[in-house]
Amino acid sequence: MKSIRHQMISMWNSLGPRYWPFADLATPDLPLSRLIRLSLFQISVGMTLVLLVGTLNRVMIVEMGVPAAVVGIMISLPLLFAPFRALIGHRSDTHRCELGWRRVPFIWKGTLCQFGGYAIMPMALLVLAGKGHADTAPIWLGYSSAALAFLLVGAGAHIVQTAGLALATDLTPPESHPKVVGMMYVMLLVGMMVSAVIFGIALSDFNPLRLVQVIQSAALACLVLNTVAMWKQETRQPLRNRAPSQPDPTFLESWTQFCKGQHTVRRLVVVGCGTMAFGMADVLLEPFGGQVLGWEVAATTMLTALFALGGLVGFVFASHLLGRGSNAYSTAQHGALIGLPAFALVILAAPFGLSEAFLVGNFLIGFGAAIFAHSTLTATMSHAPKEQAGLALGAWGAVQATAAGVGIALSGTIRDLVNTFSPEQAWLGSIGATGYITVYTLEIVLLLVTIAAVFPLIRKRRDNNPSHLTLSRPAEEEAVQ
Repeated sequence: MKSIRHQMISMWNSLGPRYWPFADLATPDLPLSRLIRLSLFQISVGMTLVLLVGTLNRVMIVEMGVPAAVVGIMISLPLLFAPFRALIGHRSDTHRCELGWRRVPFIWKGTLCQFGGYAIMPMALLVLAGKGHADTAPIWLGYSSAALAFLLVGAGAHIVQTAGLALATDLTPPESHPKVVGMMYVMLLVGMMVSAVIFGIALSDFNPLRLVQVIQSAALACLVLNTVAMWKQETRQPLRNRAPSQPDPTFLESWTQFCKGQHTVRRLVVVGCGTMAFGMADVLLEPFGGQVLGWEVAATTMLTALFALGGLVGFVFASHLLGRGSNAYSTAQHGALIGLPAFALVILAAPFGLSEAFLVGNFLIGFGAAIFAHSTLTATMSHAPKEQAGLALGAWGAVQATAAGVGIALSGTIRDLVNTFSPEQAWLGSIGATGYITVYTLEIVLLLVTIAAVFPLIRKRRDNNPSHLTLSRPAEEEAVQ
């Protein structure tokens, strides 16, 4: 047995680090175990997304009888905090504390916001639904407390993710940023998939007490994961708590300076248009399969897994390309180009009843969206000035989250309006398909706008560096900047 064990160990060692996911990110000062531990904050964020958008969305409407309009408003409340991610990033850039930290205090504050929201949420939902003895409570108490709970949890997740990504940028060298982004996104997907399975099993036999236990467990898991993630990660710099020779710039001054960078506004427009183009499909894929193609519930739930699989493959593929020195915006454009045939396949599935085309299109949408998100975040990390890394990542997160939320809201609204006021076309093959096809066509238009907006960013790279294939990595990055 010992000889077999030694042979297996020798075989794994002979493979080298390039066959281990993200193993080549490790350095003597930053081992792989520390990177994995840092990425745990993404698992807590993924868990929060699944609980708010998925699990509670269904439970509140189906099991608890809360009106769908109220549920929609509650779920959208965290988006109110999304534009403030740029401000949070700026504050983490300039923060001074007695312990000499910048990012860790914001990760901790965001964790406390999440924990506080989770602490309020169980009883708030019971009062909102009028369950048990809560039916004697005034109605305004249920609405206000539930709104506060959703807002706190969402705001905490935004704060944690913004400061956590900024800390990952501080700890890793620029040439490692593409793979760091890939690792962070993979951990986000892992958190979403694992938590979805756990929540589904725990709430299979639903009752109010079980819901309270699930939310309380999520609060504890969030606190533990984020604490472990930030433990001994940021180097203390005691000199930071001293009064500076000149005052730190205000947020408005920093934002003005940040926007003076070449193509900064264009980069944010690209992020917004591309994210909205892919994000509008999120809430329509499963209803499309059920209403237009006539699939059962069990079949449509597999679409989420297929979409996540496409995203996972896309993140790995983008990490491979960007790790080899590919232009981040050229890769982002490729992701948008993949979305064009993906949405075309989904559209063609309606009139011809092509389930296979719909499945392939669903996979390609996740694949292209992952490549686009990975590339734009990598470009943001690479182009961010050292003293404004938090502001740059916060701006990316604010635009990305806001665009995704607006896209989701518009997709449902446009579908309902089109189906209400337009006559149904018989050639589309199913009642209600017109609204879906209108939304998917609009997403194709937004992708075309995104592709056109990216061209100047790619041309700038080529004009400034016509011989980029012969330049070393540092010289290549200097030419881009």
